[in-house]
Amino acid sequence: MSSAVTLRLIISDFVISFMWVWSGALIKMFVNRVLGVGHHEPRGEAIKATLSIINMIFFAFLGKITKGGAYNPLTVFSPAISGDFSRFLLTVGARIPAQVIGSITGVRYIIEYFPEIGFGPRLNVDIHHGALTEGLLTFAIVTISLGLSRKIPGSFFMKTWISSVSKLALHILGSDLTGGCMNPASVMGWAYARGDHITKEHILVYWLAPIEATLLAVWTFKLLVRPQKQEKEESKSKSD
Repeated sequence: MSSAVTLRLIISDFVISFMWVWSGALIKMFVNRVLGVGHHEPRGEAIKATLSIINMIFFAFLGKITKGGAYNPLTVFSPAISGDFSRFLLTVGARIPAQVIGSITGVRYIIEYFPEIGFGPRLNVDIHHGALTEGLLTFAIVTISLGLSRKIPGSFFMKTWISSVSKLALHILGSDLTGGCMNPASVMGWAYARGDHITKEHILVYWLAPIEATLLAVWTFKLLVRPQKQEKEESKSKSD
């Protein structure tokens, strides 16, 4: 990978991560302040869900336009552990830090200009319950993403739609427990603003558990699903 491509990915990760934390805050402000819908009202939750899906589709297009830019460390970590060592080093040493810094910078400006927005997701259960929740949610979404990344029938929009709806459903399942984040960088931004980004709860629940779940999902997927190259060779030999 050339240095220009590497630099482009790192900058894209920073900018997209910055935009991602802002998008979530703006959706909440639009529903609660502009539309005047209170928290936890069914109508407000439905509007938030619709806007969230549109938002995720938009960011998927941003990732496609930037040829790989992402706002979630798990998105880039999953293929990195399946690739070569240089790609792994780039992901861990540059891309994930860029996403974290982008998220922290975004949250900093959100709180500065809109202090009423709050301080992001919090752990509302004990640390073990929280780690299990984030781990299971991450395992599910990584498995879904791996399945969609294969050359299965369907357009980019259809795959993005399935992925977005899945993420939203999993987020809702875990929202009252851990925030249902499945995004260590975004949570890091809010935790840094609160000053608890180096606590045991934050590291175990929002970093260690999702990373372990990602590793487990990748290994399980490889074990249960045959590589596409092998499938093609087998189908070719049968046709011969």
